Amino acid sequence: MRFFTGEATWCRSCSRGREHSGAGGLQNGAVHLDLDHSFSPFLSATMATMGNIIFWSMIVLIIAFTTLIILILALSLSNDSSSTSSVVSRDRFPLANLGQDVLLSCHLTVAAAVQVTGAVAVTWTKANLRGEVYKYQDSAPQLEDQNPQFDGRTQVFPDAVARGNGSLLIMAVTSRDDGVYTCSISSSNLDGSVHIHLRTAAYSKPTFSVKDGTLTAMGSRWQPEPEVTWLDSKGSGVTEKTTFSFSSSTVPVLSPSRFLLPLSGLLMYAVGCT
Repeated sequence: MRFFTGEATWCRSCSRGREHSGAGGLQNGAVHLDLDHSFSPFLSATMATMGNIIFWSMIVLIIAFTTLIILILALSLSNDSSSTSSVVSRDRFPLANLGQDVLLSCHLTVAAAVQVTGAVAVTWTKANLRGEVYKYQDSAPQLEDQNPQFDGRTQVFPDAVARGNGSLLIMAVTSRDDGVYTCSISSSNLDGSVHIHLRTAAYSKPTFSVKDGTLTAMGSRWQPEPEVTWLDSKGSGVTEKTTFSFSSSTVPVLSPSRFLLPLSGLLMYAVGCT
């Protein structure tokens, strides 16, 4: 009776059950049935978990790569925030020597310049300044709205303007010229602008002399007070304190300026304005 029950149980579970006979066959069949039914749910749950992990990992990777691609495209397509893509400057932070002339660079890119049609117009303005610095339009200067500060001190070059170069020459620079300028270039089929921050200072090439063990560097024009660096023959900084002395002439230029240092071996000299 026990033998018949075991065989019937096996036959309901496996089409091959009736091929087995004897107690050994029933025992093998019963063991096989228990392992198969207990392992299948575990295997299914494991596969489902692995599938979820793989799925969400792919989602995270897709999001990460998409973000990276967008960032790269944004960086490659965007130009400097201070200018539009068609107008650029070779030096957006020029330093002008007080009393001398300075040229503020502003021109079309090569790609934009070859596409220009019609007359080119150039307008220069300065932040926090009423009126214009300079305007060139219809192949002639248009100075009705020029600020008196720049009267007779500014010009562009007509031949260069026709080729898309609107660089501005400022003559006899003063400290009032310090500030942010905007150069705008336009024609019938394009326009653009660039911002340029002009800084002003007084500086000159120093001369050197040695007397009583003291090395003196003298500059005829310095404003503001410069930063001075002394180096020995090996390029190492010299720790001795530099002494400044100056006599003022016409403000704001300091003249002459003398930088004194006790002499100890071969020295090199570097100076700069801030």
